Amino acid sequence: MNGKYNEYKQLRLTELANDVRQWWDTNDIFRKSIETREGKPEYVFFEGPPSANGMPGIHHVMARAIKDIFCRYKTLKGFQVKRKAGWDTHGLPVEIGVEKKLGITKEDIGKSISVVDYNRECRQEVMKYKDQWDELTRRMGYWVDLENPYITFENKYIESVWYLLKKLYDKNLLYKGYTIQPYSPAAGTGLSTHELNQPGCYKNVKDNTVVAQFKVVRNDRSEFLFTTPGVKGNLYIIAWTTTPWTLPSNTGLAVGDNIEYNLVQTYNPYTFEPQTVVVGAPLLNRWFPAENAALEIDSYEPGQKNIPFKVLGTFKGKELTEIRFEQLLPYAQPAEGDPFRVVAGDFVTTEDGTGIVHLAPSFGADDFRMGKKYNLGSLTLVNKQGKFTEEMGEFAGKFVKPQYHPDYTPDKEKELNVDIELVIKLKKENKAFKAEKYEHSYPHCWRTDKPILYYPLDSWFIKTTQYRDRMIELNNTINWKPESTGTGRFGNWLENLVDWNLSRSRYWGVPLPIWLSEDGDEFKCIGSLEELSKEIGKSIEAGFMKENPMKDFVTGDMSKANYEKFDMHKPSVDPIILVSDSGKPMRREPDLIDVWFDSGSMPYAQWHYPFENKDVFEKSFPADFIAEGVDQTRGWFFTLHAIATMAFDSVAYKNVVSNGLVLDKNGNKMSKRLGNAVDPFETIEKYGPDATRWYLITNSQPWDNLKFDSEGVGEVQRKFFGTLYNTYSFFSLYANIDKFNFSDTEVPVAERPELDRWILSELNSLIKLVDESYADYEPTRAGRAIQNFTDEFLSNWYVRLSRRRFWKGEMSKDKLSAYQTLYHVLETLSLLISPIAPFFADKLFSDLNSVTGRRNAESVHLCDFPAYNTNFIDRDLEERMQLAQKISSMILSLRKKTGNRVRQPLQKILIPLTDQKIKAQVESVQKIILAEVNVKELEFFKDDGSFLVKKIKADFKKLGPRFGKQMKELAAAIVALNGAQINRLENEGRIELSLGEGSVEVLVDDVEIVTEDIPGWVVMSEGTLSVALDVTLSETLLEEGVAREFVNRIQNLRKERNFEVTDKIRVFVEKTESVEKSIANNYSYICNEILAIELELRDTKGAAEAVLLELTDDISVHVIVEKV
Repeated sequence: MNGKYNEYKQLRLTELANDVRQWWDTNDIFRKSIETREGKPEYVFFEGPPSANGMPGIHHVMARAIKDIFCRYKTLKGFQVKRKAGWDTHGLPVEIGVEKKLGITKEDIGKSISVVDYNRECRQEVMKYKDQWDELTRRMGYWVDLENPYITFENKYIESVWYLLKKLYDKNLLYKGYTIQPYSPAAGTGLSTHELNQPGCYKNVKDNTVVAQFKVVRNDRSEFLFTTPGVKGNLYIIAWTTTPWTLPSNTGLAVGDNIEYNLVQTYNPYTFEPQTVVVGAPLLNRWFPAENAALEIDSYEPGQKNIPFKVLGTFKGKELTEIRFEQLLPYAQPAEGDPFRVVAGDFVTTEDGTGIVHLAPSFGADDFRMGKKYNLGSLTLVNKQGKFTEEMGEFAGKFVKPQYHPDYTPDKEKELNVDIELVIKLKKENKAFKAEKYEHSYPHCWRTDKPILYYPLDSWFIKTTQYRDRMIELNNTINWKPESTGTGRFGNWLENLVDWNLSRSRYWGVPLPIWLSEDGDEFKCIGSLEELSKEIGKSIEAGFMKENPMKDFVTGDMSKANYEKFDMHKPSVDPIILVSDSGKPMRREPDLIDVWFDSGSMPYAQWHYPFENKDVFEKSFPADFIAEGVDQTRGWFFTLHAIATMAFDSVAYKNVVSNGLVLDKNGNKMSKRLGNAVDPFETIEKYGPDATRWYLITNSQPWDNLKFDSEGVGEVQRKFFGTLYNTYSFFSLYANIDKFNFSDTEVPVAERPELDRWILSELNSLIKLVDESYADYEPTRAGRAIQNFTDEFLSNWYVRLSRRRFWKGEMSKDKLSAYQTLYHVLETLSLLISPIAPFFADKLFSDLNSVTGRRNAESVHLCDFPAYNTNFIDRDLEERMQLAQKISSMILSLRKKTGNRVRQPLQKILIPLTDQKIKAQVESVQKIILAEVNVKELEFFKDDGSFLVKKIKADFKKLGPRFGKQMKELAAAIVALNGAQINRLENEGRIELSLGEGSVEVLVDDVEIVTEDIPGWVVMSEGTLSVALDVTLSETLLEEGVAREFVNRIQNLRKERNFEVTDKIRVFVEKTESVEKSIANNYSYICNEILAIELELRDTKGAAEAVLLELTDDISVHVIVEKV
């Protein structure tokens, strides 16, 4: 043990954290925190795997701080908390990065670069910033096992993923389907709906839209339209689309059976030709301004701005079905089906558009469904690069979205926009009724940030819909923080669940372990390397393969070296041919699986389950706790939940904290491009990890979006940690002087002064609140409570009111009690703050415990969380002290209002006697109040309304909605209340007033009460409490005020000259009339306060060593101070 407490000249949080981190590493504290809990109940935590191909940001500090807080807290509560790090290493983020690095596109893979070399680049790229991630993890104090992480590209991990897929396959949950799927041409792969619903994927865009005119074929079915009186020119059905590029692939139009449609005579606004159109009746005036109906139809002149129209008839949608129309843009014909007909669709609405929907079965889910239902055929005139196919004539090879073009920049959008060209063509050919810009929300690829297409794909799906109800049922057992995320965002997602598109047509990821016969009739799903090797053996016997590429792999050997003998990635698995049960050759489906299935498999794959560690897995599933950003609601949170439900009929996690976004200080999303991104390394270096973590956690609830402001971190550093530091520094300074080391017998709490019993009561109340808050996954509530206790109770009240007890010369029982109390408070705070501020907490704990040895623990993180003692919680004492603080605060506010400095003594406080209990409470803390506010006396008086003049008025915001027209009369009645009635209202909280022919009850919260000042006094009221302060200054009070200012200036001078607090001094003061009486009449007080053995009035003004002290605005004096 050390003999002395460490003393510090200033607070350096970054330096402190670096020292503590080095000490942790040297002494293996993290490992010990797990090993010392061996045999204790486990608290299971899953680490959501980040990808190390990008640099970490400040939002990662937020997410990781939340994880660390609860793992540290549960360790303190006696649980063993193992934390395995992980890396997400597959998928689009990595591949897009490699393509950019190599200057290639997906089409180049296998041509200008082999798949082997490409995947080797991906393997290297994915760990590009691992060192930076590890460094941030260590510097921010996030304890997680970085030495033994799970890595999703490792064969053992992939084998477990295959096992899970086989498990789902055995449950008949995997199927292959040709459907319309979200597809990213920029990434060259299909996407799942949960990928499409990542935050920010839907963006508001301004697109070129068109109302196209589909020319009706005249035949027996449509004759009733042509013979309607007034029909002139060609007859068209008009349909609106926000994707003109899909019009060449149109094969049908959909109407609503029971929607009414108008037949309208008008003119085309671009060709000015007379024509008749069919449009949804509820949307008539969206396209035909109502005032234009009054225009004469036959008097129209070409180019006229206002185009007349006339409704010729109205029909139900069912009357229009099976009407045929001419192909709009006849570049190609469907290979099969009966296209170009009007059909009925249950999805057609009249909310926007024309009430008629253009159907391109290749590019929309509803379109696809209608195409199959009515045999409309299909035209896929766009390829997977997002280009029009060669059939498209002058448009062939053009990108359907300008963003797909390799030379795209926002200023080239118009030049590259094929929609504009298509609309121009439609206008010229009298096939466009209206073209306009339209702002709407459109989905974008979560990784390339470019628009997606809905595209027909052959994909493998998981039947998640089959387990929808069970997923919902299990979700209701999970504790979501906040609850609204579980019931709202996540719950709604489950309610509207669709089957999971598993296929990805990429190169770097987990290969889909399904082998299919050429005729598509037979397929096998492989669930392990052992099974694959056996199946290859069968294939060799059948003559489909010559040798086993897994010949060096030893089944049952779980060593890393053995598992590196065969690479489970492409292209190693691609040449493998298996044999079907009927003897047919089977080739692997070329796709990879959705990377989100990788991360959702981590509870099992991190342990290579079920091939190894079955006992470990069974003890560590499901997780007690996970935490990630709200963007994972439809990402990792969902895939964990879906896989666990389908494969194990279990939740994957019991408690989940979903944190919000970290925005810039103006509420904008952070972006390197915009220059508003915050560098986490710079922030931690400048302010220290503890201040950074504390700010992130206490500034707002974790699940709310945080507006990150570096100045706020600086404020936390100064105010909270500065206050704790100053409190410890005060303690260590005097504890070293008095050689306090807690070796004396503890003073029983019941025998300690009331101030000590109060702070211990508040401390135990704090322990209870903080413990409950951490247990309830409410770190903000815990942090704010600690902060308030430290600032308001400990520093601003307890320490300030106890200073003189520490300054006393002898070690009395009162002084010992003060030391023991303050030590216990600081020690307890080190434990309470340790989950949020692990470095500072450990340093504070070590600085205390290294002297006293009270706890048999190397580190605060190896201790037990403090237990509150109900015997020490005195609610009545807390109430009394709270009243003292409130009265003191009111008096100090009155001092500030009148310009009376706190060092200027005042004579009297008056408090009206309204309640005997309040009187007793105030009397018990009267000395504390008077000392705190520097007033001589406190008296009570019975207030009959004659001394304190109170005025009252109605709160119109509260009473207005209740009383309406009677409000004026009620307001007058309230203003008319006298002092006694106002007092009664304050005391009883309500009063009956006559209103009209009856009476109403008015509550104290319904009114505003103001107390007026009286001559020589200032008055303040808060609720039912009023105080009056005598601000009259006698000559004696003024002299004492000058003496106190003098003491203050001398004390400051002692600090400036680095005197020890025990150093005695001699003081020579300039003899002036303004200070002579003050010093003479307060001589003993001044000498005791400044430790002066000599205080003499003499001529010091001209002395070289003299210092000028300004005591008040009007009084200054020269002094000489000498250390004895």
